[in-house]
Formats: sequence, structure tokens, C-alpha cells
Amino acid sequence: MNILLLLMLLPPLAGAALNGVFGRRFSQAAVSLAGCGAAGLSMIFALLSAWTYSRSAGEPAPFVHSYFTWIEAGKLRADYALYYDRLTLVMTVTVTVVAFLIHLYSRGYMEREGGYYRFFSYLNLFLFMMLTLVTAASYPLMFVGWEGVGLCSYLLIGFYFRRKSASDAGKKAFIITRIAMRDSRLESRCFSGRSAP
Repeated sequence: MNILLLLMLLPPLAGAALNGVFGRRFSQAAVSLAGCGAAGLSMIFALLSAWTYSRSAGEPAPFVHSYFTWIEAGKLRADYALYYDRLTLVMTVTVTVVAFLIHLYSRGYMEREGGYYRFFSYLNLFLFMMLTLVTAASYPLMFVGWEGVGLCSYLLIGFYFRRKSASDAGKKAFIITRIAMRDSRLESRCFSGRSAP
């Protein structure tokens, strides 16, 4: 399971990096192949993860695996750890299948637009951040996923940044994610019995 989860997350990150760095030199066919291929691989590994987890004998227990420590400062320690249970199964399959279909649709929708490679880079990065958000085993990693989703929402909604309406809409989306993050922090503190700051 630990390898399958990584293989589910890494293709969109690789696709985002490939199109983001080299996409300007690629043809549209190569850009869409890298972007859609990354989303398709992620979907396949999400389905394989779901199948493997579902085949566990008896009631499958939540799966948690720590890959490495990415923050260690004094008493603070945060691992890059992924969590997988039935809810994560539903979320990862839903996210990857829908994202793959959006990638396929975007091939035609964005065909005559400028910045084709940027759009697919942002889409792949959005998928990676969404998967990070739903599989994170710790609050720091979940925070990274949440902020990444907010950033990608800003980049995608404000894609036509030369148009004032698009750039304003991107800013609104970014602000809304900040408000939602504040509310989720309050909610988590209420449910854990602690007072909000």
C-alpha cells in the first residue's frame, strides 16, 4: 500500500513540473499527453489502492505510513505520512476519476488558447495538492495540501490574468480559501474541547 499511495501522488507532481518547466518547448500534443497521462496514471493507482485495501481480510484497519521526517525543530516533528481508510478510498477515487475527465475535456476546450502548457501544469498541480489534502496523516501536511489547493484555485480561476474580471475572481477564490481555513481551525478546536485563539 505504501508504494501504491506514492505512485498515486507522484505522477501529477511530475506532470506539473514537466509541463511547467519544459512545456513552452513542447507541442500541444506532448503537453496534453504529459498532463492527461499523469492524471490517468494517478487514477489507475488510486483504483489499485482501493482494490488492494478492499481485499484486506475482515474489517480493514486504517493504513498509515511515514515516509520521512520533513520538519524537525525542537519538540516539533512532522513526518511526511499518508493515511488511508474507507473515506480516503472514496475521496481519492472520486478526485482522480473526475480530474482525469477534466484533463481530457480540457484538451479540446483550451486548444486555441494561449498558455496551454501552463493550464495543464496548474491542473496537474491541483490534483497533486488535492490528493495530498485527502491522504495527509498530520495537520501540517494537510495544511500544505489545503494551501496548495487554494493556490491552484487562484492560478486556474485567474488563468486569463490579463482580464481584470479573471484576476479579480482569482483573488476572491484565494481569499475564500483563507476564510474557510480559519473556520476549519475554529471547528477543529471546538470539537477537540480547546478554545479558539
